[in-house]
Amino acid sequence: MTAEAQELACREGHIGVLTLNAPARLNALSEPMVDQMLDVLDRWAEDDRICLVVIQGASDRAFCAGGDIRALYQAMVTPEDEDQAQRFFRKEYRLDYLLHRFPKPVLGLAHGVVMGGGMGLLAGCRYRLVTPDVTLAMPEITIGLFPDVGASWFLNRLPGRLGLFMGLTGARLNVTDALRVGLADMAIEPEDRHRLLDRLASERWTGQRAADDNRLFRLLGQMQTPDYRALPASHLERHEQRIARLSAGDELPEIVDQLLAAEVDCTWWHSCMNTLRNGCPVSAWLVWTQLKKAQQMSFKDVLRMELAMVTECLRRPDFREGVRALAIEKDFHPHWSYAGVAEVPDEVVAAHFRPEWNDATDPMGLD
Repeated sequence: MTAEAQELACREGHIGVLTLNAPARLNALSEPMVDQMLDVLDRWAEDDRICLVVIQGASDRAFCAGGDIRALYQAMVTPEDEDQAQRFFRKEYRLDYLLHRFPKPVLGLAHGVVMGGGMGLLAGCRYRLVTPDVTLAMPEITIGLFPDVGASWFLNRLPGRLGLFMGLTGARLNVTDALRVGLADMAIEPEDRHRLLDRLASERWTGQRAADDNRLFRLLGQMQTPDYRALPASHLERHEQRIARLSAGDELPEIVDQLLAAEVDCTWWHSCMNTLRNGCPVSAWLVWTQLKKAQQMSFKDVLRMELAMVTECLRRPDFREGVRALAIEKDFHPHWSYAGVAEVPDEVVAAHFRPEWNDATDPMGLD
């Protein structure tokens, strides 16, 4: 149970429908699933019959909850295959890169949980549709990792240092938040996911990217969307000015202190601060540094930087310890390498940003 590929015959042309189908783990990405998706997308990119691609999740609860961290943990503690965990990330990043540069329109239909690697998939889609039950987050600070899958790129494009806030706090955004800051393009009702596929199948697709993209854009514009007054209230509408003010500054320890000291009567805010307070201090520095470094980077170089970062995370103990505490033994009390952000040495952070790969040395083979 990984990913299911279906080639849907339309009135003219074909649509490739890629369904993440691992409901027991909320469609979390495993290496076999990523392999299958890469194989299918590489084939569809070259297939003249396929005019556009739809990516969706099979379960009722999630589009994709991220990477399969239990499988990654087993890889990290199994010395027989030391490269297994890093191999997964190399393939996952190549998948995200492929989606971002796919030669045909890609439509993401997201519902329920969309976290970590799921955010990477959705961000790579040309059109990003979400249902009212969607929850988006980059919660890697809870497991001693960092917002990866190209997050250095898409978090940097959010307003008012919201990207930094999301990385530091694992903030969970609802559908209204996602639309407000551009992490999703439009909302649709859950029952319209299947109706949309039927509608797409009734169209004539030419195989000409510009023409098909224009037809898809106009079709989506004709769809009925939920009454936005009935959608959940935006957390960000209430807090975005506070987030921008408290996240301003040039020193990470000061920003963390400002956030934690703020007196805000809000359950959502308290949850964010609890994640920040208990999150991995090294991860906080990685979020801070990756967003600064990525400001002038291409998407390709962002993924190269993130692979270097994850290589060091796999070498150090925090990632393994964070997954153990959250998903393996579930005691929820990770023992981080450092007690707070002020105690993390500069050289520990710097080690995550070496080496700097280029087209000749890139181990992912990005072209």
